[in-house]
Amino acid sequence: MRIDDFLSTVGVIKRRTIAKELGQKGLITVNGRTVKPAYQVKIRDIIHIKGNRSVTIEVLDLPAGSVPKEKREQYFKQLPSL
Repeated sequence: MRIDDFLSTVGVIKRRTIAKELGQKGLITVNGRTVKPAYQVKIRDIIHIKGNRSVTIEVLDLPAGSVPKEKREQYFKQLPSL
């Protein structure tokens, strides 16, 4: 699953277009490396999103489709920001 799709599907970022823009601007890193929006997310990746409200998460699982709000927390764990 693409990182821009993952971030929007699990609700870390509200819309995929915003996630894509952040990736194109170099504001998303995975395991310390800057990635493009097409990066394929893997379980246990540590994703850091830079910006006004920096966020760091660990990928716990990959969703197969859309995710209800009440089940989003099973796909990622928020970590203290870098």
